[in-house]
Amino acid sequence: MEKKHIVCFGDSNTHGYRATDNGRYSEEERWTCLLQKQLGDGFLVIEEGLSGRTTSFPDPIHEGLSGLDYIYPCLMSHEPVDLLVIMLGTNDTKERFGSSPACISLGLKRLIAKAASTTDAWRGHQPNILVVTPKNIDKRYEQTEVAHTMGAGCAEKSEGLAKEFQEIASLMGCHYLDANTVVTEQNHIDFMHLTKEGHQELADALTSFISSLFP
Repeated sequence: MEKKHIVCFGDSNTHGYRATDNGRYSEEERWTCLLQKQLGDGFLVIEEGLSGRTTSFPDPIHEGLSGLDYIYPCLMSHEPVDLLVIMLGTNDTKERFGSSPACISLGLKRLIAKAASTTDAWRGHQPNILVVTPKNIDKRYEQTEVAHTMGAGCAEKSEGLAKEFQEIASLMGCHYLDANTVVTEQNHIDFMHLTKEGHQELADALTSFISSLFP
């Protein structure tokens, strides 16, 4: 039987950024790799995490970070795709984008629409998308170095994403999961990136969720 292809499309929390030393979690620690191990040989979990990636906003400082610009070649590179997991939104809260939770969700809507319209990439030409709201940024990030580039107001905006993203997922016919309901661990270095334990918690929740989609 052919493996189910799952593309995990996200930012630094999908790439596996480790705040303790600015490194990357190992293959034994990243949620994507844990998901692969837990789902088993019937699945191929593909890591597509890029630090700084947004839903649709071009970054004036760093090139190539708009998810909207990359989703087509990403999906076509990995076809046939059985499930696309999108976990973005954290970087969209940066002050330099000047965007509200509602506007960030419209960026997500555009990304979903483009992904769904890339029909040749989907197995059976049937889009299948899971939207994951990322864990909220804790307001204490303002006291860390990351605040210098993130800017002000990120925590408040991130807290507004779950409601907006759930509505967009429903509107666009996507599956939905709020990482805030399953990840209990808090990073006390930058209050933004997942801890090793958080990666495990997210992997566990996604394993259960995705298994239910492919009984």
